[in-house]
Amino acid sequence: MSGPRLVFGISALEASHVEDVVGDLLQLLSAPDPTSDPAVARLVPDAYADDDSAAQEFRRLTESDLLARRRADADAVLESILAAQGAPGETESSGTHVLEVALTSPQAASWLRTLNTLRLVVATRLDIRTEDDHLDGDPRFALYDWLGYRLDLLVRLLAEADGSGSRYP
Repeated sequence: MSGPRLVFGISALEASHVEDVVGDLLQLLSAPDPTSDPAVARLVPDAYADDDSAAQEFRRLTESDLLARRRADADAVLESILAAQGAPGETESSGTHVLEVALTSPQAASWLRTLNTLRLVVATRLDIRTEDDHLDGDPRFALYDWLGYRLDLLVRLLAEADGSGSRYP
């Protein structure tokens, strides 16, 4: 495996929040019938809008693998946070303490997919279907907005990365 493609900073408090929501996601994805939940069903959309039997067959063939991939991505996010927390000199528990999370390319892809998955779940819970459904400044949308902020930062960092390792404050 190659070394880190990038390193970014995240406060210990933010890292704790990521751990919490990713843990909630893993619990949701591990339910006995996860797609009975509308938020999980949104993660495995129908492949065919005009052919219900083909859509059901496609879902039957792909749903398990898609959800397993989402669980593996979520596990990779948690592992990278735990690695950052366990780095030498990174033991302070202050919420303002900054952890340096080092990611390889596959780990960065897992972060992108997991942050996007979390936004989809939260959007479903908040009934966000279009941009008009999101009310700026409404505290109910704080987690959704924060996930979007973190996703945007990571995308920008990856776009700027030169492959030898980059840092983002």
